[in-house]
Amino acid sequence: MRTPSQGYGPDDHKRTPPESPGRKISLLSYLVVFLLGGGVVWGASEAFSPTSPTGDVNSGGHPASSEQVEAPNSQPPMVTPDRENAAIQPPGNFVANVVSTVGSAVVRIDAERTVTAPSLPPQFDNPMFRQFFGFQMPNSPQERIEQGAGSGFILSSDGKIVTNAHVIDGADSVTVTLRDGRSFDGRVLGTDPVTDVAVVQIEAEDLPAVTLRDSEGLQPGEWAIAIGNPLGLDNTVTTGIISAIGRSSSEVGVADKRVDFIQTDAAINPGNSGGPLLDQQGRVVGMNTAIIQNAQGLGFAIPINTVARIAEELIEHGRVEHPFLGLQMVTLSPQVKENLNRNPNQSFSIEAEEGVLIVQVMPGSPADQGGLRSGDVILRIDGESVTSAEAVQEAVSRVGVGDRLTLEVSRKGTTETLTVQTGVLGQ
Repeated sequence: MRTPSQGYGPDDHKRTPPESPGRKISLLSYLVVFLLGGGVVWGASEAFSPTSPTGDVNSGGHPASSEQVEAPNSQPPMVTPDRENAAIQPPGNFVANVVSTVGSAVVRIDAERTVTAPSLPPQFDNPMFRQFFGFQMPNSPQERIEQGAGSGFILSSDGKIVTNAHVIDGADSVTVTLRDGRSFDGRVLGTDPVTDVAVVQIEAEDLPAVTLRDSEGLQPGEWAIAIGNPLGLDNTVTTGIISAIGRSSSEVGVADKRVDFIQTDAAINPGNSGGPLLDQQGRVVGMNTAIIQNAQGLGFAIPINTVARIAEELIEHGRVEHPFLGLQMVTLSPQVKENLNRNPNQSFSIEAEEGVLIVQVMPGSPADQGGLRSGDVILRIDGESVTSAEAVQEAVSRVGVGDRLTLEVSRKGTTETLTVQTGVLGQ
């Protein structure tokens, strides 16, 4: 039987059943554990705190100094980089350094030439027109002065300056202006139209001269700095890279020159001709000479090795003799071979797969005298294989005037060996 005193009846929800002793013990245990855990955490934080007055973990538990410890600054400290002792030095403005070192060796060249032109076209130079116009009609050729400007650079401290041959071609007078403003009359020691190199002498001493670099080691991607006087704006500096090397004269569009050009995207404009092309150390690697009209980022320079070699001959002899054979050539390719062999008007057929095809032989030239013919394919020169017209030209340029070359050619399916003696270009 259950009685109302046990709490089981219609009014049970108004009464609270008595708590058991086990529940009181459990709550007390949780409270003790919580208090003990908080004490442990607080003690650990105090023991390992760098500002704790009771110890220092870095000092092995010894009492800390009684010196007052300042609170950390809320602002971050200012850090000044140690440039002198840095493992990697920050880059400086190497272009400005090059210009300050080499700029004084770059000059402006002004040339004047007298041009004579007929007064009237020939068809108007007859008595009837003279009678009609009376004495007002000009009777003598008209002369005018043409002026041009370019750049150059001092090759030696005694006043020898190199520039492009086309800058001073046909000039009656040449004036050289230094960066410090001094002007000198220039005397042309020699010009070479084939390589577009000229040397001018001024009467001065202790001039700043450039330093030359071996251009054979030049690689695409290297820095390029051009200094000159484009459009009359003296001491203009442009920068870029070496875009390519070994550009042939035909690729540049000056087939009458014998130069393997350096290509650069450094801006080269009219008036830059004859100025130096420098590397990042300020050494001359080329002489600026040509641009392609209506094209951007396409400038060309003569390698300084060629400039120095030609300049030396001009200084010593006043002119340069270039060897030649007297050939018109084209590099043989499968397409060229197919097109020529299909031509019904072609007087010869081509059997070789590669080499240099002789298109025409100049009458009376060294090649003509040596027995070369149109349709021959040059395979080797002095034992070295040649596969391009530029390679043949280079092989000829390496020898002197009057030297003999041994050519191995393919002629109508057979191989023949001929000896040709070089002549002088232009004679």
